[in-house]
Amino acid sequence: MSTRRYDFDRVIDRKGTDSVKYDLLTTLYGREDILPMWVADMDFEVPPFIREAIQERAAHPVYGYTFRPGRFYEAVTGWLQRRHQWEVPAESVNFSPGVVPALNLCVLAYTEPGDRVIVQPPVYFPFFTAIKNHGRVMVENELICEDGRYKMNMAGLEEEFKKGVKMMLFCHPHNPVGRAWNRVELEALAQLCVKYDVLLISDEIHSDLVLFGNRHIPVASLGDAIAAQTITCMAPSKTFNLAGLHSSAMIITNPELKKVYDQSLDAYHIGGGNLFGMVAMEAAYNEGDEWLDQLIEYLEGNFTFFKEEMEEFVPDIRVFPLEATYLAWLDFRAMDMEDKSLRNFITSKAHLGLVDGSRFGSGGSGFQRINIAAPRSVLEQATEQLIGAVKGHFRQKV
Repeated sequence: MSTRRYDFDRVIDRKGTDSVKYDLLTTLYGREDILPMWVADMDFEVPPFIREAIQERAAHPVYGYTFRPGRFYEAVTGWLQRRHQWEVPAESVNFSPGVVPALNLCVLAYTEPGDRVIVQPPVYFPFFTAIKNHGRVMVENELICEDGRYKMNMAGLEEEFKKGVKMMLFCHPHNPVGRAWNRVELEALAQLCVKYDVLLISDEIHSDLVLFGNRHIPVASLGDAIAAQTITCMAPSKTFNLAGLHSSAMIITNPELKKVYDQSLDAYHIGGGNLFGMVAMEAAYNEGDEWLDQLIEYLEGNFTFFKEEMEEFVPDIRVFPLEATYLAWLDFRAMDMEDKSLRNFITSKAHLGLVDGSRFGSGGSGFQRINIAAPRSVLEQATEQLIGAVKGHFRQKV
């Protein structure tokens, strides 16, 4: 039986669609003549089986109040079993209008003002606002970069846990450094959380996008003890480019924690969700395996191309290994620029829109994050522009 080949090389004009990525360039970067390689959505078309499912439902002339039927939960649990070898009962699956809203809901539901919540920067910056905006105390346990690879500072983590930490926001896989945490690391983390009774909120939105033979292991799959104090946030939004549909899944196997979360959804009246988001999620998780396998192959090719070009022509700019996500982490410290100057250089000389490493907190200064989930021709253009600008900078310094 022949396998359908999906076209990731197709360049799609997204301007004029109220796209945050394309239509806010002047607002965010002060100019329009740049390639946007920043926010974490892909420039690939949504898989046809998802579009067809939405179109079929949209053909019905009434979009009234809906509920999530049993087949919705079966789609989620089936995906988790196939892709991550994680058996989850349907009653443990909850809804959220997004992972970032879920992080905020969890902070509000499970902690009190003044409670200490720990993060591991450099990390996805909405983690910070989810803590600070609600009057909680943010504790930082900065990642360690050793031999060109990031790891968790377990000793530092335990020291902070000893001082009293109520909750940990955990990025898994890690954005922006691209780590897919391995079993040894996860088991060490789980042991600490259980020992010190720290509630773990595991953001696993990039769990499907694991590259180069690495594997995603849900923290809550490691055993009953850690599962009882873990809330797992997952979504098809990064995997299938569905961020605009605002639908995600929360896995909560502890009935008491689930009850509290359900009460929070009800209190804020946000549990209904989006009709088309529900339809899209069901189609994605039921039919998306083949498409995702091809996407991963394409992303691996994109990253290999980008890394090899950078290492050959501008080796002073370190490109960190990418084990997961489509967000590459770049070290520009050899250029000896302040963060604002580096941002201006990337925008005005390379004509690219990237994300400043400083936005990810401690350990991010001097870095930039680039989104490589684009047609190869677009990535080639972006790479050429970046290399040309960096080479020009070093020539001027000679």
